Amino acid sequence: MASDSNDEVRLRRIYADHGAMLLAFAARLCAGDRRRAEDIVQETLVRAWRHPEIADVGRDAERAWLTRVARNLAIDGFRAQSTRPIEVGGDALEAVTGRLTENDIERAVEEWAMAEAMARISPEHRAVLIETFFRGHSVAEAAVELGIPEGTVKSRSFHALRALRRVLTEGGAKV
Repeated sequence: MASDSNDEVRLRRIYADHGAMLLAFAARLCAGDRRRAEDIVQETLVRAWRHPEIADVGRDAERAWLTRVARNLAIDGFRAQSTRPIEVGGDALEAVTGRLTENDIERAVEEWAMAEAMARISPEHRAVLIETFFRGHSVAEAAVELGIPEGTVKSRSFHALRALRRVLTEGGAKV
């Protein structure tokens, strides 16, 4: 039981000596995000509690250890945050999802599947389909745009559609 009391006294002393400096340091590391800075300070103190030996190294070395831990926690948090998608919730999420209909979602999935399929066909076939189907150009206009004969546009369109159908069917789409 005496050990718990000693731990509490040691932690209170560390916080009294370094708490304000740690919070200011963490706030700078977190671009002023006070909530995140407070989390870093709290986790730094937890680690100090787990390593009672730092209390025996002297005040300056103790401060250096604490700032190094806080810095590492901030870096780890930044790395973890940058690997996750941006979190959206509350009003922003409701505003977006509240306006989406089932048709909108189905259309988005179909567009995604089409983009994936288009990426899997040859660049020549993709170029012809983009010009004729997506940009609405005639065979003659597509030929001029692509710098190829009209017959080649027709032939590539035929083969491109077959390749696209094959890719979509392999992906489980109903064509």
